[in-house]
Amino acid sequence: MRCEGNPFSRRGFLAAGALGGIGLSLPELLMRQAMAEQKHYDFVEAKAKSVIHVYLPGGMAQQESFDPKPYSPLEYRGEMRTIKTNTGEVFGEAVPQLAKRADKFSVIRSMTHGEAAHERGTHNMFTGYKPSPALRYPSFGAVVSHEYGPRNNLPPYVCIPNVPNEFAGTGYLPSSYGGFALGSDPAQSGFKVRDLDLAGGVDADRFMRRKEALAAVNKSFVSATAADNVGAMNTFYERAYSLLDTPAAKEAFDIDKEDAKMRDRYGRNQAGQRLLMARRLVEAGTRLVTLTYGGWDMHANITRSFKSQMPALDTALAALFDDLTERGMMDETLVMVSSEFGRTPKINNDAGRDHWPKVFSVLMAGGGIKGGMIHGASDSTAAEPEDHPVSPADLATTMYRLLGIVADKELMAPGDRPIEIVDGGKLIEPLMV
Repeated sequence: MRCEGNPFSRRGFLAAGALGGIGLSLPELLMRQAMAEQKHYDFVEAKAKSVIHVYLPGGMAQQESFDPKPYSPLEYRGEMRTIKTNTGEVFGEAVPQLAKRADKFSVIRSMTHGEAAHERGTHNMFTGYKPSPALRYPSFGAVVSHEYGPRNNLPPYVCIPNVPNEFAGTGYLPSSYGGFALGSDPAQSGFKVRDLDLAGGVDADRFMRRKEALAAVNKSFVSATAADNVGAMNTFYERAYSLLDTPAAKEAFDIDKEDAKMRDRYGRNQAGQRLLMARRLVEAGTRLVTLTYGGWDMHANITRSFKSQMPALDTALAALFDDLTERGMMDETLVMVSSEFGRTPKINNDAGRDHWPKVFSVLMAGGGIKGGMIHGASDSTAAEPEDHPVSPADLATTMYRLLGIVADKELMAPGDRPIEIVDGGKLIEPLMV
Protein backbone atom coordinates (compact mmCIF):
# COMPACT_ATOMS: atom_id res chain seq x y z
CA MET A 1 0.00 0.00 0.00
CA ARG A 2 1.06 3.55 -0.68
CA CYS A 3 0.14 6.84 0.90
CA GLU A 4 -2.06 8.64 -1.65
CA GLY A 5 -1.01 12.12 -0.72
CA ASN A 6 2.23 14.07 -1.00
CA PRO A 7 2.67 16.56 1.84
CA PHE A 8 5.62 18.01 -0.06
CA SER A 9 3.85 18.59 -3.39
CA ARG A 10 3.82 22.00 -5.01
CA ARG A 11 0.21 22.67 -4.13
CA GLY A 12 0.96 21.38 -0.61
CA PHE A 13 3.56 24.11 -0.08
CA LEU A 14 1.24 26.72 -1.51
CA ALA A 15 -1.32 25.75 1.12
CA ALA A 16 1.39 25.82 3.78
CA GLY A 17 2.40 29.30 2.68
CA ALA A 18 -1.16 30.54 3.14
CA LEU A 19 -1.25 29.18 6.67
CA GLY A 20 2.14 30.76 7.38
CA GLY A 21 0.49 34.17 7.34
CA ILE A 22 -1.25 33.37 10.62
CA GLY A 23 2.00 32.74 12.44
CA LEU A 24 2.39 28.96 12.50
CA SER A 25 5.90 27.52 12.71
CA LEU A 26 7.29 25.33 9.92
CA PRO A 27 6.87 22.07 11.93
CA GLU A 28 3.27 23.05 12.68
CA LEU A 29 2.66 23.83 9.00
CA LEU A 30 4.05 20.48 7.93
CA MET A 31 2.06 18.65 10.58
CA ARG A 32 -1.19 20.32 9.49
CA GLN A 33 -0.45 19.64 5.85
CA ALA A 34 0.27 15.98 6.54
CA MET A 35 -2.96 15.68 8.52
CA ALA A 36 -4.95 17.35 5.74
CA GLU A 37 -3.48 15.00 3.16
CA GLN A 38 -4.24 12.04 5.39
CA LYS A 39 -7.87 13.14 5.68
CA HIS A 40 -8.29 13.54 1.94
CA TYR A 41 -6.46 10.45 0.73
CA ASP A 42 -5.70 8.07 3.60
CA PHE A 43 -3.95 4.91 2.38
CA VAL A 44 -4.80 3.48 -1.04
CA GLU A 45 -4.20 -0.13 -1.90
CA ALA A 46 -3.38 -0.91 -5.51
CA LYS A 47 -6.16 -2.72 -7.36
CA ALA A 48 -3.96 -3.72 -10.28
CA LYS A 49 -0.60 -5.46 -10.18
CA SER A 50 0.08 -5.03 -13.89
CA VAL A 51 -1.09 -3.17 -16.99
CA ILE A 52 -1.48 -4.36 -20.57
CA HIS A 53 -1.63 -1.24 -22.74
CA VAL A 54 -2.88 -2.07 -26.24
CA TYR A 55 -2.12 0.87 -28.48
CA LEU A 56 -3.73 1.20 -31.93
CA PRO A 57 -1.52 3.63 -33.88
CA GLY A 58 -3.07 5.97 -36.41
CA GLY A 59 -6.32 6.89 -34.69
CA MET A 60 -9.07 4.27 -34.49
CA ALA A 61 -12.53 5.41 -35.62
CA GLN A 62 -15.01 5.52 -32.79
CA GLN A 63 -17.99 5.21 -35.17
CA GLU A 64 -16.89 1.85 -36.62
CA SER A 65 -15.92 0.39 -33.25
CA PHE A 66 -17.39 1.24 -29.85
CA ASP A 67 -19.51 4.34 -30.52
CA PRO A 68 -21.60 3.78 -33.67
CA LYS A 69 -24.28 6.26 -34.67
CA PRO A 70 -26.94 4.11 -36.39
CA TYR A 71 -29.56 6.89 -36.47
CA SER A 72 -27.40 9.59 -38.01
CA PRO A 73 -27.36 10.23 -41.80
CA LEU A 74 -25.38 7.75 -43.91
CA GLU A 75 -22.52 10.21 -44.55
CA TYR A 76 -21.97 10.29 -40.77
CA ARG A 77 -22.76 6.76 -39.66
CA GLY A 78 -20.86 5.07 -42.49
CA GLU A 79 -21.60 1.79 -44.24
CA MET A 80 -21.05 -0.64 -41.40
CA ARG A 81 -23.93 -2.14 -39.45
CA THR A 82 -24.17 -2.45 -35.69
CA ILE A 83 -24.37 -5.37 -33.28
CA LYS A 84 -26.05 -5.73 -29.89
CA THR A 85 -23.84 -6.48 -26.90
CA ASN A 86 -24.65 -8.81 -24.02
CA THR A 87 -25.32 -5.70 -21.93
CA GLY A 88 -27.85 -4.22 -24.36
CA GLU A 89 -25.48 -1.61 -25.80
CA VAL A 90 -24.59 -1.28 -29.48
CA PHE A 91 -21.12 -1.70 -31.00
CA GLY A 92 -19.89 -1.82 -34.57
CA GLU A 93 -20.41 -5.10 -36.42
CA ALA A 94 -16.65 -5.76 -36.62
CA VAL A 95 -16.41 -6.72 -32.92
CA PRO A 96 -18.86 -9.62 -32.43
CA GLN A 97 -16.64 -11.45 -29.92
CA LEU A 98 -16.20 -8.39 -27.76
CA ALA A 99 -19.93 -7.68 -28.01
CA LYS A 100 -20.55 -11.08 -26.38
CA ARG A 101 -18.22 -10.08 -23.52
CA ALA A 102 -19.21 -6.44 -23.01
CA ASP A 103 -19.90 -7.24 -19.37
CA LYS A 104 -16.16 -7.82 -18.86
CA PHE A 105 -14.99 -4.31 -19.82
CA SER A 106 -16.07 -0.69 -19.97
CA VAL A 107 -15.86 1.90 -22.73
CA ILE A 108 -15.13 5.60 -22.37
CA ARG A 109 -16.99 7.31 -25.22
CA SER A 110 -15.97 10.84 -24.27
CA MET A 111 -12.16 10.90 -24.50
CA THR A 112 -11.09 14.29 -25.78
CA HIS A 113 -8.05 16.50 -26.39
CA GLY A 114 -7.00 19.16 -28.88
CA GLU A 115 -4.10 17.58 -30.80
CA ALA A 116 -4.93 16.55 -34.38
CA ALA A 117 -1.35 15.64 -35.37
CA HIS A 118 -0.28 12.03 -34.88
CA GLU A 119 2.85 12.85 -32.90
CA ARG A 120 1.17 15.28 -30.53
CA GLY A 121 -1.85 13.06 -29.98
CA THR A 122 0.44 10.09 -29.29
CA HIS A 123 2.35 12.15 -26.73
CA ASN A 124 -0.91 12.90 -24.91
CA MET A 125 -1.96 9.25 -24.78
CA PHE A 126 1.42 7.89 -23.64
CA THR A 127 2.20 10.49 -20.97
CA GLY A 128 -1.02 12.18 -19.86
CA TYR A 129 0.56 15.55 -20.74
CA LYS A 130 0.21 18.01 -23.57
CA PRO A 131 3.45 18.25 -25.58
CA SER A 132 5.89 20.90 -24.38
CA PRO A 133 8.91 22.33 -26.22
CA ALA A 134 10.64 22.79 -22.86
CA LEU A 135 10.39 19.29 -21.43
CA ARG A 136 9.94 15.70 -22.55
CA TYR A 137 7.65 13.76 -20.23
CA PRO A 138 8.08 10.11 -19.27
CA SER A 139 5.73 7.45 -20.61
CA PHE A 140 3.42 5.39 -18.44
CA GLY A 141 5.83 2.46 -18.58
CA ALA A 142 8.82 4.56 -17.52
CA VAL A 143 6.94 5.99 -14.54
CA VAL A 144 5.79 2.53 -13.43
CA SER A 145 9.36 1.25 -13.81
CA HIS A 146 10.64 4.20 -11.76
CA GLU A 147 8.09 3.77 -8.99
CA TYR A 148 8.18 -0.01 -8.62
CA GLY A 149 11.22 -1.51 -10.34
CA PRO A 150 11.57 -5.17 -11.38
CA ARG A 151 9.51 -8.05 -10.02
CA ASN A 152 10.63 -11.69 -10.23
CA ASN A 153 13.67 -10.48 -12.21
CA LEU A 154 11.43 -9.55 -15.16
CA PRO A 155 11.87 -6.14 -16.80
CA PRO A 156 9.23 -3.87 -15.25
CA TYR A 157 8.39 -2.28 -18.63
CA VAL A 158 8.27 -4.31 -21.84
CA CYS A 159 7.37 -3.23 -25.39
CA ILE A 160 6.00 -5.69 -27.96
CA PRO A 161 7.52 -6.00 -30.47
CA ASN A 162 9.57 -2.77 -30.18
CA VAL A 163 9.38 0.61 -28.47
CA PRO A 164 6.42 1.94 -30.48
CA ASN A 165 7.28 5.64 -30.69
CA GLU A 166 9.52 8.34 -29.26
CA PHE A 167 6.96 9.17 -26.57
CA ALA A 168 7.05 5.66 -25.10
CA GLY A 169 10.45 6.48 -23.62
CA THR A 170 11.72 7.83 -20.33
CA GLY A 171 11.40 11.57 -20.96
CA TYR A 172 13.19 13.48 -18.18
CA LEU A 173 13.69 10.30 -16.12
CA PRO A 174 17.00 8.40 -16.37
CA SER A 175 17.16 6.13 -19.39
CA SER A 176 17.54 3.07 -17.15
CA TYR A 177 13.74 3.15 -16.77
CA GLY A 178 13.21 2.56 -20.48
CA GLY A 179 11.24 -0.29 -21.98
CA PHE A 180 12.72 -3.69 -22.83
CA ALA A 181 11.90 -4.38 -26.49
CA LEU A 182 11.48 -7.94 -27.75
CA GLY A 183 13.14 -7.03 -31.03
CA SER A 184 10.94 -9.27 -33.17
CA ASP A 185 7.31 -10.26 -33.50
CA PRO A 186 6.00 -13.25 -31.51
CA ALA A 187 3.74 -14.08 -34.47
CA GLN A 188 6.77 -14.84 -36.64
CA SER A 189 7.90 -18.39 -37.25
CA GLY A 190 11.03 -19.08 -35.20
CA PHE A 191 10.39 -16.08 -32.95
CA LYS A 192 13.15 -15.50 -30.45
CA VAL A 193 13.74 -12.60 -28.06
CA ARG A 194 17.13 -11.05 -28.65
CA ASP A 195 19.82 -11.13 -25.98
CA LEU A 196 18.20 -13.79 -23.78
CA ASP A 197 20.72 -16.53 -24.45
CA LEU A 198 24.46 -16.74 -23.88
CA ALA A 199 26.61 -16.31 -26.95
CA GLY A 200 27.89 -19.42 -28.66
CA GLY A 201 30.85 -20.97 -26.85
CA VAL A 202 30.15 -19.11 -23.60
CA ASP A 203 29.39 -21.48 -20.72
CA ALA A 204 28.23 -20.52 -17.23
CA ASP A 205 31.77 -20.22 -15.78
CA ARG A 206 32.97 -18.03 -18.63
CA PHE A 207 29.82 -15.92 -18.29
CA MET A 208 30.54 -15.33 -14.60
CA ARG A 209 34.14 -14.28 -15.33
CA ARG A 210 32.93 -11.80 -17.94
CA LYS A 211 30.31 -10.49 -15.54
CA GLU A 212 32.91 -9.87 -12.81
CA ALA A 213 35.29 -8.17 -15.24
CA LEU A 214 32.55 -5.91 -16.57
CA ALA A 215 31.46 -5.03 -13.04
CA ALA A 216 34.98 -3.85 -12.26
CA VAL A 217 35.11 -1.68 -15.40
CA ASN A 218 31.63 -0.27 -14.75
CA LYS A 219 32.56 0.62 -11.18
CA SER A 220 35.45 2.68 -12.49
CA PHE A 221 33.26 4.51 -15.02
CA VAL A 222 30.42 5.18 -12.59
CA SER A 223 32.83 6.63 -10.02
CA ALA A 224 34.37 8.88 -12.66
CA THR A 225 31.23 10.34 -14.20
CA ALA A 226 27.63 11.05 -13.31
CA ALA A 227 26.47 10.78 -16.94
CA ASP A 228 23.02 9.22 -17.25
CA ASN A 229 24.07 6.87 -20.04
CA VAL A 230 26.80 5.27 -17.95
CA GLY A 231 24.53 4.65 -14.97
CA ALA A 232 21.75 3.46 -17.27
CA MET A 233 23.96 0.92 -19.00
CA ASN A 234 25.12 -0.37 -15.63
CA THR A 235 21.49 -0.82 -14.58
CA PHE A 236 20.63 -2.50 -17.87
CA TYR A 237 23.51 -4.97 -17.48
CA GLU A 238 22.53 -5.82 -13.92
CA ARG A 239 18.94 -6.45 -14.93
CA ALA A 240 20.05 -8.50 -17.92
CA TYR A 241 22.23 -10.66 -15.67
CA SER A 242 19.31 -11.20 -13.31
CA LEU A 243 17.13 -12.23 -16.24
CA LEU A 244 19.75 -14.61 -17.65
CA ASP A 245 20.23 -16.14 -14.21
CA THR A 246 16.49 -16.78 -13.73
CA PRO A 247 15.13 -19.62 -15.89
CA ALA A 248 11.51 -18.92 -14.95
CA ALA A 249 11.87 -15.30 -16.06
CA LYS A 250 13.47 -16.28 -19.36
CA GLU A 251 10.73 -18.84 -19.96
CA ALA A 252 8.06 -16.13 -19.86
CA PHE A 253 9.41 -14.88 -23.19
CA ASP A 254 9.29 -18.34 -24.79
CA ILE A 255 5.89 -18.37 -26.46
CA ASP A 256 6.55 -21.85 -27.80
CA LYS A 257 6.04 -23.08 -24.24
CA GLU A 258 2.41 -22.01 -24.51
CA ASP A 259 -0.21 -24.66 -25.21
CA ALA A 260 -0.92 -24.87 -28.95
CA LYS A 261 -4.67 -24.69 -28.39
CA MET A 262 -4.26 -21.49 -26.42
CA ARG A 263 -2.17 -19.99 -29.21
CA ASP A 264 -4.90 -20.92 -31.67
CA ARG A 265 -7.51 -19.42 -29.37
CA TYR A 266 -5.80 -16.02 -29.41
CA GLY A 267 -5.11 -16.29 -33.15
CA ARG A 268 -1.90 -17.10 -34.98
CA ASN A 269 -1.44 -13.52 -36.10
CA GLN A 270 0.09 -10.29 -34.81
CA ALA A 271 -2.83 -9.29 -32.62
CA GLY A 272 -3.23 -12.74 -31.11
CA GLN A 273 0.39 -13.57 -30.39
CA ARG A 274 1.28 -10.12 -29.11
CA LEU A 275 -1.60 -10.20 -26.65
CA LEU A 276 -0.74 -13.74 -25.60
CA MET A 277 2.87 -12.71 -25.01
CA ALA A 278 1.61 -9.78 -22.92
CA ARG A 279 -0.42 -12.15 -20.76
CA ARG A 280 2.60 -14.43 -20.28
CA LEU A 281 4.74 -11.49 -19.19
CA VAL A 282 2.34 -9.94 -16.69
CA GLU A 283 1.62 -13.39 -15.27
CA ALA A 284 5.36 -13.86 -14.73
CA GLY A 285 5.90 -10.46 -13.14
CA THR A 286 6.24 -7.64 -15.70
CA ARG A 287 4.45 -4.56 -14.42
CA LEU A 288 3.49 -2.81 -17.66
CA VAL A 289 3.43 -4.15 -21.20
CA THR A 290 2.84 -1.85 -24.16
CA LEU A 291 1.96 -3.50 -27.45
CA THR A 292 0.84 -2.12 -30.78
CA TYR A 293 -1.31 -3.61 -33.48
CA GLY A 294 -2.34 -2.47 -36.94
CA GLY A 295 -2.52 0.89 -38.65
CA TRP A 296 -5.74 2.82 -38.05
CA ASP A 297 -5.08 6.00 -40.04
CA MET A 298 -7.92 5.20 -42.43
CA HIS A 299 -8.30 8.27 -44.63
CA ALA A 300 -9.71 6.10 -47.44
CA ASN A 301 -11.89 2.99 -47.73
CA ILE A 302 -12.52 2.78 -44.00
CA THR A 303 -15.12 0.02 -44.24
CA ARG A 304 -12.81 -2.34 -46.10
CA SER A 305 -9.86 -1.44 -43.87
CA PHE A 306 -11.82 -1.96 -40.67
CA LYS A 307 -13.19 -5.31 -41.77
CA SER A 308 -9.64 -6.37 -42.61
CA GLN A 309 -7.91 -5.32 -39.38
CA MET A 310 -10.49 -5.51 -36.60
CA PRO A 311 -11.46 -9.24 -36.62
CA ALA A 312 -8.03 -10.39 -35.40
CA LEU A 313 -8.05 -7.82 -32.60
CA ASP A 314 -11.65 -8.68 -31.69
CA THR A 315 -10.77 -12.37 -31.37
CA ALA A 316 -7.53 -11.72 -29.48
CA LEU A 317 -9.02 -9.30 -26.93
CA ALA A 318 -11.93 -11.64 -26.31
CA ALA A 319 -9.46 -14.49 -25.74
CA LEU A 320 -7.40 -12.29 -23.39
CA PHE A 321 -10.42 -11.43 -21.25
CA ASP A 322 -11.48 -15.09 -21.08
CA ASP A 323 -7.92 -16.21 -20.34
CA LEU A 324 -7.36 -13.66 -17.59
CA THR A 325 -10.69 -14.59 -16.02
CA GLU A 326 -9.95 -18.32 -16.11
CA ARG A 327 -6.52 -17.77 -14.53
CA GLY A 328 -7.91 -15.56 -11.78
CA MET A 329 -5.89 -12.61 -13.11
CA MET A 330 -8.64 -10.30 -14.36
CA ASP A 331 -9.07 -8.41 -11.10
CA GLU A 332 -5.33 -7.70 -10.84
CA THR A 333 -4.56 -6.92 -14.48
CA LEU A 334 -5.62 -3.58 -15.96
CA VAL A 335 -6.17 -3.72 -19.73
CA MET A 336 -6.34 -0.43 -21.62
CA VAL A 337 -7.00 -0.14 -25.37
CA SER A 338 -6.33 3.34 -26.72
CA SER A 339 -5.36 5.33 -29.80
CA GLU A 340 -4.05 8.86 -30.34
CA PHE A 341 -7.42 10.26 -31.42
CA GLY A 342 -10.59 9.36 -33.30
CA ARG A 343 -11.89 10.08 -36.77
CA THR A 344 -14.02 12.82 -38.32
CA PRO A 345 -17.79 12.67 -37.92
CA LYS A 346 -18.36 12.78 -41.68
CA ILE A 347 -17.08 10.32 -44.27
CA ASN A 348 -14.73 12.09 -46.71
CA ASN A 349 -14.64 11.91 -50.52
CA ASP A 350 -12.30 8.89 -50.37
CA ALA A 351 -14.76 6.87 -48.26
CA GLY A 352 -12.56 7.34 -45.21
CA ARG A 353 -12.38 9.51 -42.12
CA ASP A 354 -9.73 12.06 -41.17
CA HIS A 355 -8.11 13.00 -37.83
CA TRP A 356 -10.46 14.02 -35.01
CA PRO A 357 -9.22 14.55 -31.43
CA LYS A 358 -12.39 16.20 -30.12
CA VAL A 359 -13.98 12.89 -29.13
CA PHE A 360 -13.02 9.22 -29.32
CA SER A 361 -13.27 5.96 -27.40
CA VAL A 362 -11.00 4.05 -25.02
CA LEU A 363 -11.64 0.55 -23.65
CA MET A 364 -10.67 -0.39 -20.07
CA ALA A 365 -11.02 -3.69 -18.22
CA GLY A 366 -9.95 -5.53 -15.07
CA GLY A 367 -7.64 -4.21 -12.36
CA GLY A 368 -10.23 -2.14 -10.48
CA ILE A 369 -12.43 -1.21 -13.47
CA LYS A 370 -16.11 -2.13 -13.45
CA GLY A 371 -17.40 -4.27 -16.30
CA GLY A 372 -20.32 -3.57 -18.61
CA MET A 373 -20.30 0.21 -18.34
CA ILE A 374 -20.33 3.05 -20.84
CA HIS A 375 -18.81 6.22 -19.42
CA GLY A 376 -19.60 9.52 -21.06
CA ALA A 377 -21.18 10.04 -24.45
CA SER A 378 -20.52 11.76 -27.72
CA ASP A 379 -23.16 13.79 -29.51
CA SER A 380 -25.40 12.47 -32.30
CA THR A 381 -22.65 12.48 -34.92
CA ALA A 382 -19.67 11.59 -32.69
CA ALA A 383 -18.31 15.09 -33.10
CA GLU A 384 -17.90 16.25 -29.48
CA PRO A 385 -18.43 14.96 -25.96
CA GLU A 386 -22.04 15.32 -24.88
CA ASP A 387 -21.34 14.59 -21.23
CA HIS A 388 -18.53 13.61 -18.86
CA PRO A 389 -15.53 14.53 -21.06
CA VAL A 390 -12.36 12.63 -20.16
CA SER A 391 -8.90 14.07 -20.77
CA PRO A 392 -5.61 12.17 -21.19
CA ALA A 393 -4.65 13.48 -17.73
CA ASP A 394 -7.84 11.97 -16.28
CA LEU A 395 -7.11 8.63 -17.92
CA ALA A 396 -3.52 8.63 -16.68
CA THR A 397 -4.51 9.64 -13.15
CA THR A 398 -7.02 6.80 -13.00
CA MET A 399 -4.55 4.25 -14.33
CA TYR A 400 -1.89 5.30 -11.82
CA ARG A 401 -4.35 5.25 -8.91
CA LEU A 402 -5.37 1.68 -9.79
CA LEU A 403 -1.67 0.75 -9.67
CA GLY A 404 -1.28 2.45 -6.29
CA ILE A 405 0.82 5.32 -7.68
CA VAL A 406 0.18 8.87 -6.48
CA ALA A 407 -0.54 10.82 -9.66
CA ASP A 408 0.40 14.22 -8.21
CA LYS A 409 3.65 12.97 -6.72
CA GLU A 410 6.55 15.12 -7.86
CA LEU A 411 9.48 13.61 -9.73
CA MET A 412 12.67 15.51 -10.35
CA ALA A 413 13.37 16.80 -13.84
CA PRO A 414 16.80 18.15 -14.89
CA GLY A 415 17.84 21.17 -12.88
CA ASP A 416 16.16 19.78 -9.75
CA ARG A 417 12.81 20.90 -11.10
CA PRO A 418 9.86 19.12 -9.43
CA ILE A 419 7.25 17.88 -11.93
CA GLU A 420 4.06 16.07 -11.03
CA ILE A 421 3.57 12.63 -12.60
CA VAL A 422 0.23 13.98 -13.86
CA ASP A 423 -0.84 17.59 -13.60
CA GLY A 424 -4.50 18.25 -12.91
CA GLY A 425 -6.01 14.88 -13.80
CA LYS A 426 -9.23 13.71 -12.14
CA LEU A 427 -10.19 10.15 -11.26
CA ILE A 428 -12.85 8.55 -13.46
CA GLU A 429 -14.63 7.40 -10.33
CA PRO A 430 -17.81 5.93 -11.92
CA LEU A 431 -15.64 3.31 -13.65
CA MET A 432 -13.73 2.31 -10.55
CA VAL A 433 -14.67 -0.63 -8.34
